[in-house]
Amino acid sequence: MGIRSTRLIGRDRELGALSQALEKARTDHGGAFFLVGEGGIGKSRLAADIASRALATGLPVLRGRASSIGPMVPFRPLAEALLSHFRGGLPPAAPELDPLVPVLARLVPDWYRGDRPHDNGNLLVLAEAVFRLLSVAGREGGCLIVLEDLHNADAETLFIVEYLVDNLASSRVMLIGTLRGEPGEARRLATAAAQRSSSHTFELARLDAERTREFAAACLETEPAAVPAAVANLLWQNSEGVPFVVEELLHGMLGDGLLVGGASGWQVVGELQARVPEALISSIAARVDALGADGETLLSVAAVLGRRFPLSVVQAVTDMDDRMLHNHISASVAAHLVTTDETTPGWYAFRHPLTAEALLARLVPSTKATLARRAADAVELLHPGLPGELCALAAALRLTAMDHPGAGRLFAEAGRRALDGGAADTAVTMLTRAVDLLATASPDDRADALETLLHALGQTGQFDRAVEFSARFAEIGRLERAVDLHIQLAWAAYIGGRHDECLNQIEQARAPLGGEITEEQKAGLDAVEATLWLDIPGPAHTERARKLAEQAWEVAERAGVPFVSCQALQVLGMVALETDLAEAERYLQLARRLAEQHQLTHLRTQVLVRLGGHRMLAEGDVRTFDLARAEAQRTGAITLTCAVDASRAVHAAMRGEFAQADTILDENLAVLGRLGLVALLQYTHMTRAMVAAHQADRPRMERALEDFRAEGGATAQELVLSVGLAQVFCSLLEEDAERARRELAQVLSLEERQPSRFHLAGQHGLRLLIEALDGTEPEVARPPTAVSGMRWNRQFVLLGDAVRHGRAGALDRADSAVAAAIEAAAPFPVSRHLGLRMVAESASADGWGDPVTWLKEAEEYFHQAEVTAVASACRGLLRKIGAPVGQRRTGSDRLPATLRSAGVTVREYEVLQLLADNMGNKDIARRLHISPRTVEKHVASLMAKSNLQNRGELTEYARNTPH
Repeated sequence: MGIRSTRLIGRDRELGALSQALEKARTDHGGAFFLVGEGGIGKSRLAADIASRALATGLPVLRGRASSIGPMVPFRPLAEALLSHFRGGLPPAAPELDPLVPVLARLVPDWYRGDRPHDNGNLLVLAEAVFRLLSVAGREGGCLIVLEDLHNADAETLFIVEYLVDNLASSRVMLIGTLRGEPGEARRLATAAAQRSSSHTFELARLDAERTREFAAACLETEPAAVPAAVANLLWQNSEGVPFVVEELLHGMLGDGLLVGGASGWQVVGELQARVPEALISSIAARVDALGADGETLLSVAAVLGRRFPLSVVQAVTDMDDRMLHNHISASVAAHLVTTDETTPGWYAFRHPLTAEALLARLVPSTKATLARRAADAVELLHPGLPGELCALAAALRLTAMDHPGAGRLFAEAGRRALDGGAADTAVTMLTRAVDLLATASPDDRADALETLLHALGQTGQFDRAVEFSARFAEIGRLERAVDLHIQLAWAAYIGGRHDECLNQIEQARAPLGGEITEEQKAGLDAVEATLWLDIPGPAHTERARKLAEQAWEVAERAGVPFVSCQALQVLGMVALETDLAEAERYLQLARRLAEQHQLTHLRTQVLVRLGGHRMLAEGDVRTFDLARAEAQRTGAITLTCAVDASRAVHAAMRGEFAQADTILDENLAVLGRLGLVALLQYTHMTRAMVAAHQADRPRMERALEDFRAEGGATAQELVLSVGLAQVFCSLLEEDAERARRELAQVLSLEERQPSRFHLAGQHGLRLLIEALDGTEPEVARPPTAVSGMRWNRQFVLLGDAVRHGRAGALDRADSAVAAAIEAAAPFPVSRHLGLRMVAESASADGWGDPVTWLKEAEEYFHQAEVTAVASACRGLLRKIGAPVGQRRTGSDRLPATLRSAGVTVREYEVLQLLADNMGNKDIARRLHISPRTVEKHVASLMAKSNLQNRGELTEYARNTPH
C-alpha cells in the first residue's frame, strides 16, 4: 500500500482560508497566497489539495516547480505552469493577447509564429503578458496557478511573480506559491507582499504529538487510537512533526516488517528500532536496495541529473533496453520514489527533493563524477546545441564530473544566452561561475567569459563587482586581451557614472603595452575617453571630446571596427547639439544604421536613447524616446532604462503631467537605490525638485534639494538644473521676480565657471525673456544658436523677441513672434501660461497681442492648479488694464472650461442654465431667490462675455452649452 495520508491533518485554518479564496476566484476576484515552511512540512500537499478542489469545480489549474538541484534556469516554474495547461494548443482567442503572443512564446514555444524574436528580454512586458494570459484563462470562472519551491526560483521568475501578486486582485486568478522559510529573495518577496496587503502568507508549523498520531493514522487508513503507542511515540520523536519524515519512517517500519496490519489492527512485531537523524536516508536506501542493482543505478543516474530528469538520458547512461528501463522506472514509481513529471513528456521527477539528496549521499565522489560525465556526454549527444535548460544542465554535470574547463565553457554559453534573453541576473550568476571554472583554461576562453561578465555586470548596475574583476586581467597572460578587458571595464564604469574609475581603466589600458598598443585599441580608448569627457564639466572638455571622437572614427572606419565607429559617432552627435541640430541628427542616424548593419544590439539601444533625447530637446517629440526605453528593457540594459526614465520624468514635468512624473520617479528611485548609480540618483532628485517647483510647492522642492545635496549634488553638473529648472521656476510661480533674477544669475555664474551639457537651465531661453522685459539685453544682439532653438528654450526666446519688437513699435513682428512662441509652448502648459502672464503687461502697454485673453486663460489654469500667487496676479493685471474680472465663488469647478476662461461667474452660470429652458426674468428670479433686475444684469453680462447680440442668441447658446 502507498504510505501517504489521504487527508490533511492540522491544516484546517489554512485549508478553510484557501478554499474560501478559491470560491472568490471563481465568482469575484483573485489573490495570492504563499505557503511557507521547511522541507517536508506539507506545503505541496496543501497546494495539491486546493488544486484538486479547483479541478473538481472545473477551474483551469496550472502547476510549475522551480529546480532544486543544479543551476537556476530562467523562468522554469512559469514555463512549466503554462505548458502544463497550454502545451500543444493554440493561444486563447483574445484580442488583448494577440500582440503579446510572441512574448509568451518564450514560455510556450508552440506559440512561436516567427513574426518577431520570441526571446524578448523585457521583463515588465513578459510579466504583463503572463498576467493577461492568466486573466483570460480565468475570465469565465476562475483560474488557479500553483508555483512550488520558489526559494529555488531565479530572479526573473520572482520579478514576474511579484508583478502578478500586485495585480491579481483585478482578475479571477488565484496564485499559490510554496517556499521554504529560510532567508532569501523569495522569502523577502512574500514578506513584502504581505506587508503591502498584496498577498497572504501561511507559515506551516510542525505537527504536535497529537496531530502526528492523527497523520500516521491517516497514512495507515485507520483511527488515531488504532496506531500503537510505541509507533506514535517513535514517529513523534524522530520526525519532530514533519509529515514527510513521518511517511518515510512508516514506510521503513512496514518494509522492515516491524509494523504489520491484520484483522486485529496494526501490531508491532519485535522491537521497534529508533531511527535517529539518518532515518530518512536509511528508509530511502532500503527501498532503493529492494529495486536491485540496476534499479539503484537508474535512480543514482537520475539523482545526478537533478530532481527532474529526462528518461532518455538515463537510458543512454545506463544502456538499458526499453523493457528493462520501463520495468525499473515502474518499480521506482511503485516504491514512491519517483513520479511522472506532468509538465514535460518523457521526464520524471523525484517525489521529494530529499529523495534525490539522499541518493547522492550514497554515492562515493568518484562514482558520482563518472556518472555525471557519462550523463553530460549523453545530454550533448541526444540534444545537439543544448537548447533551453539543457545547456545549464550539461554545465552542472560537467562540474560534478570535475571537468572544470568544460563546465566553465558551458556556463559561459548559458550565461550569454541568459543575457541575450534579458535574464541579466541569472547571466551574472552563470558567468561568474564560468570565470572561476576557467582559471586553468585557455586565455581566450577566460577573456571571452570575462568580457561577457563585465558587460552583464554593467547592464545590472553591479559596477563595484565589475571593478573587482580587474585584478584577474593579469591572469589572462596575453597583454593585448588585457587591454581589451580594461576597455570593456571602462565602458562599464562610464555607464555607472563612475568617472574616476573610467579614467583609471583607460590609463591602465594604455600603460601595459606602451608604444605597442594597436591602432584599433587606441581608437577604442579614444572613443570611451571622448564619451567620458562629455559628462565631465569643464571649459575645454567638449572640444577635447570632439577631437578624440574624430580620431577614433577615422581609425575605426579604416580598420573596420564598427563598435568603435558607432561610439565615436554618438559623441560627435552630442557635440553637434550645441551648434547644429540637423548635423547632430545626421551623426546619430549614421550610428544607428551602423549598429543595425552589424547587429550591435546594445549599441543600437544606446544610440536610440541618445537619438530620443535629441529629438525630445529639439522638438519635444518623445516617440523615439519611448522606443528607446522599450529597447533598453528588451535588451536588459537597466542603466539605460533608468537614464531614459530620468529624462522622461523631466519631460513629463515640462508637460505638466506631474502625477506621471512622480510615478516614474518613484519607480526609478527604487532601482537606483539598489544599484548605487550616483549620477542618475542626483539627476532624479533634481527632477523631484523640478516637479515640486513647477507646482509652486516650495517645501517639497526643498526636501528634494536636500536629498540632492546629500547625494553629492553640490558638486554635480546637475546643480545648474536644480537652480534653473527648479528654484527659478518656483520663485516665478510665487511671483517673486527679484528672487528669480538672483537665482538665474546663479545659473549664469555656474555655467561660466563650469560649462555643462544641460541646455535647458535658463541660460539659453528664460534669461533672454527676462532681459527683454527688464530692457537689459546687450547692445549687440546675440545671434541665434542651435541650443536657443530647442523647443523649451525657443518659447522664451520668441516671447523676448515679441517684447523687443513691441517696444520698438514693430507690432506686426511682435504679433508674429508671440504666435510662434505660443506654438512652440503648446506641449508645456505651465511655461506657456507663465510666459504669457509675464509679457501681458508689456503687450497691453505697447498694443500688441491679446493680453486680456492670455491673462484670463492663465488665471483659470493657475486657479485650477492652485498656484494662487500667479492666479491672483493675473486678476490684478486684468483689473489694471480695465478688463472685467469675475469673482471666484464656491462651485466654480462646475463651470465648463470655456465659460470659466470667459470670466462667467457661478451665479451667471446658474442663470444661463435656466435660460436653456426658455424661462423669463421673473421666473429665473423666483427660482434663484434674486430680483428680476439682478437677473437682467446677469443676462447682459452673459451676452457681453459670449459676444452675442440678443437674448434669443443667448438662449440658443445656453441650450448648446454642456451642463
